[in-house]
Amino acid sequence: MHLRVGISPPLDIFDRSPEQRSGDLKLIADLGLDHVLIADHVSFRGGSGIDGLTYLAALSGIEPRLDLYLGVMLLALRHPMVAARQVTQVAQAAPGRFTLGVGVGGEDRHEFEVCGIDPRTRGRRTDAQLQIVRALLDGETVTWDDEFFHLADATIRPTVSPAVPITIGGRSDAALTRAGRYGDGWLASWCSARRFGEGVERVETTAAELGRRPQWQHGLQIWVGVGTDRDDARRHVSQGMESFYRIAFESFEKYTPCGTAEDIAEFLAPYAEQGATVFNLTPRGPDRETEVATMAEVKRMLVANRGERPV
Repeated sequence: MHLRVGISPPLDIFDRSPEQRSGDLKLIADLGLDHVLIADHVSFRGGSGIDGLTYLAALSGIEPRLDLYLGVMLLALRHPMVAARQVTQVAQAAPGRFTLGVGVGGEDRHEFEVCGIDPRTRGRRTDAQLQIVRALLDGETVTWDDEFFHLADATIRPTVSPAVPITIGGRSDAALTRAGRYGDGWLASWCSARRFGEGVERVETTAAELGRRPQWQHGLQIWVGVGTDRDDARRHVSQGMESFYRIAFESFEKYTPCGTAEDIAEFLAPYAEQGATVFNLTPRGPDRETEVATMAEVKRMLVANRGERPV
């Protein structure tokens, strides 16, 4: 699996003109990055949010050279039939270009409560939904009866081809087990390279015990500070993260690379050595062009370090 690096588009991209949107995505593709990524929240920290599937569907036709990565969908907030239909629709709009990341969330329990979901059940609910959604996407007819869902002869047509890879986000042991049981990879965040390697081993061992052997797509999703030096970069990324999460940057600093392209690539290289083939990066720097160019340079360094030829 070739190493892939993607970045988040500007949060205000849909406040821009169609020409500006196209220009931003063209720059990402021209400089050799692989995909754009977006998160998913219904009502986060006081009501903010992005419907990740709708967002990616709107971007899908602007720049066909770029893949699309939803990192991660809060699947527990949707009914599995609706989620499977939405995933199918995005996959039809961008065949072979869409990766679905799934997580259980929980940073804002109120987000689940206002959607009528008991946040204490989000893990079990997600496990059930992953099984249902995967079966529906594979073209199966699903009958299901548990504490959350009651389905009889449920189908979604047409069947997606090629299949949509599903990666599982999270840092907990439960997330690792979930990735081994239901995923095509683990999407980690805010962990050390050592922990990443241990997680990859646990995911793949769990899958092997179940007779599963996916084409693994393990990845790391983090924010990145871009600047002339570490202090300059730290200033940019800390403002962005504190505004989004409403938590002091010190809580994230250990796992947030800051500085030049060389600094960032040096931070990420050990994760690639431990099995990461996907990096989902949210850069914050002095301007958009610098952010994109720096991430492209980071990719070139990581690819060269792996001995790969650029693709």
